[in-house]
Amino acid sequence: MLHLRITAPATMTDDILGALEHDDAVTGLAVFRGVALKPPGDVVTAQVAREAANDVVDRLRALKVHREGSIEIEQVGTWLSRSGFDAEVRTPGSSADSVVWAEVTQRSYDETELNWTFLSFLTLATVIASIAIITDSQILTVGAMVLGPEFGPIAALGVALVRRRFVLLQLAIRTLVSGFVIAIAVTIGLALLGRALGWITLDDVIGPRPGTAFIYTPDKWSFIVAVVAGAAGVLSMTSAKSVGLAGVFISVTTVPAAGNIALGVAFGDGSTIWGSVAQLFLNVAGMALAGWVTLAVQQSVWSRISVRRSRRLTAQRRML
Repeated sequence: MLHLRITAPATMTDDILGALEHDDAVTGLAVFRGVALKPPGDVVTAQVAREAANDVVDRLRALKVHREGSIEIEQVGTWLSRSGFDAEVRTPGSSADSVVWAEVTQRSYDETELNWTFLSFLTLATVIASIAIITDSQILTVGAMVLGPEFGPIAALGVALVRRRFVLLQLAIRTLVSGFVIAIAVTIGLALLGRALGWITLDDVIGPRPGTAFIYTPDKWSFIVAVVAGAAGVLSMTSAKSVGLAGVFISVTTVPAAGNIALGVAFGDGSTIWGSVAQLFLNVAGMALAGWVTLAVQQSVWSRISVRRSRRLTAQRRML
């Protein structure tokens, strides 16, 4: 169940109520007239079955509510309501499977922002990955993979293509490219410092590393894992039951490949550099492709459900 809070000018309130009150998926509808100060107007609240959220938001957007006021959507963790339960039962689909596109798009924009926090986490993860490679430590490799924040912009690529948000696509590409370039550059500087101090040698980089050799030796399994992990990650991001993202981070070697690129550049080893570049590109491409396909399938499924709901609501209104 979702909690809907709408702030809008008083002239729009009747239209908003008309868009909500005859929908079987809406319950707990209330209006508070004249309580909003900025912008001045009314506040309308309601509970909406998650499965119907996209239809409700689309109707409100058609009324230009988001331009004149605001639409807030919140997940209700615990609720006790017979009418709410009946609303969910009447609404086609499953709450856990439903995709609230406004929520997914907002989250994609938030996680795609190129900010100090994103750069810090990605850089720290890349540095830890380079240490994992030097020490041939699988534990440190896993730690670096979990710490890396790169899945957000990668998933945003699929959201941007499916929802045709090309500004989001540009932001995601810029964040990924800039983030990895800066993280690799910082790690190169630290690797050169370690080399000058004698802490890192060429043998540490090109010598036998049975525990971390997979980082710079991409194969068909690398791509398959990236595709499966990308699909799982997008499902976790769009579902009401957000589980499995940690498993996605542990499965795909994007950050470790970036760390290995830095070490390869610091010691001038071409095979290390290009093997890691191929691994990084393969993993990012696999996850982005899987995310796009998964989101496209979800959009297709929920579009059909929305069409059936729209037809039923139209028939009900004709009967009133």
